[in-house]
Amino acid sequence: MKGIFGKTRRSHHSSLAELNITPLLDLVFVLLVIFIITTPQLTNSLEVNLPSGKASPPRPEATKPKIHRIKVDDKGQPFLDGAALDLVGLKRTLASQKAAEPALAAVVEGADDTDYQSMVNVLDILQQLDINKVGLATDNADSK
Repeated sequence: MKGIFGKTRRSHHSSLAELNITPLLDLVFVLLVIFIITTPQLTNSLEVNLPSGKASPPRPEATKPKIHRIKVDDKGQPFLDGAALDLVGLKRTLASQKAAEPALAAVVEGADDTDYQSMVNVLDILQQLDINKVGLATDNADSK
């Protein structure tokens, strides 16, 4: 049967046979994005201790731990609190101090011309002795 413009009209049954899959594709893409976003969060289990907004009350009975200063000169010689030691002596001295004080803290400072390997050797000793409270000293560029 021809319509007004000379074209044949579609029957009602042919339009029902076509299925519009655009909403289904939209749903699949939304689910894919949700899966991509949530999957890395399930696998990473990094524990982070976040600071609280409240200031902790001061504890007068708590004593401040002594912070040991380790300086590495430009020749790679480590100094523990001003005393020159070799790497074996440094490890032995820190091990005995760690046994006496479990919460041992250290600050490592390198001279301007110190090679990286000397600093890595000192940091490696601290890691082997399980000394976790380690700081790196830097020079303030404005003070020069």
